[in-house]
Amino acid sequence: MKVKAKKHLGQHFLRDLDASKRIADLLSGHGGYDTVLEIGPGMGVLTQFILPKGEYKTYVVEIDRESVAYLKVNFPVLEGRIVEGDFLRMNLQEWYQSVQSGTPKGRFALIGNYPYNISSQILFKALDYRDLIPEIIGMFQKEVALRIAAPPGKKDYGILSVLLQAFYDIEYSFSVPPGAFDPPPKVQSGVVRLKRNNVQKLDCDEKRFIQVVKAGFNQRRKTLRNALKPLGINFNDPLLDKRAEQLSVADFVRLTQLVENPPVSGE
Repeated sequence: MKVKAKKHLGQHFLRDLDASKRIADLLSGHGGYDTVLEIGPGMGVLTQFILPKGEYKTYVVEIDRESVAYLKVNFPVLEGRIVEGDFLRMNLQEWYQSVQSGTPKGRFALIGNYPYNISSQILFKALDYRDLIPEIIGMFQKEVALRIAAPPGKKDYGILSVLLQAFYDIEYSFSVPPGAFDPPPKVQSGVVRLKRNNVQKLDCDEKRFIQVVKAGFNQRRKTLRNALKPLGINFNDPLLDKRAEQLSVADFVRLTQLVENPPVSGE
């Protein structure tokens, strides 16, 4: 299918059919989902490779009216499955309950060539609904994709890395050059797959965990002893002699426990 792509809301539309098929083929069914929600399908370059996967019921959410009109004409199979609106404003629990039928498996995957200017917001929203979303696949600005997948000790490792890796196993799948898009972006792009891990709940207060992670990386050149001073730490621990980028998710959980319940002086 040949489509005319256009740009809106910071989105550069894929025109490379091989890359589109490779993204669609990353859908694995991990976690037992049977429904897929594509964010920002545009003119359906990725959609056309998702729809033939009969094991999934495909829905799309698109904010651009012109794109919605195009999808309705060229993808009649999507009748009743196009959400016209802003993904960031959706209540995903209510949406999923409204589309369930038969004996649904209770979960769905997210996929898309995400608008680069809101890609982090999309991920944070998905994180809020992580128990509904066992798999996330998508195209990001390469810098963001590398950050999502970066392990501890790498320069790309940061807040987004820790918060997502607390609940998802993440792999960087492949890179995509600017020429694969219309219009070509000024940056490289990368495709990432996130698979929900077995962590149901962190062994610490989640809000405090986020606070500790953000405080640590907001002054990443400093040791955590100095970076976390605003949190009023008054204890000694070897973790405080490290910088945020050196800590694993488990280390941050332990550090959060110490912030919540600091050891008695002298221990």
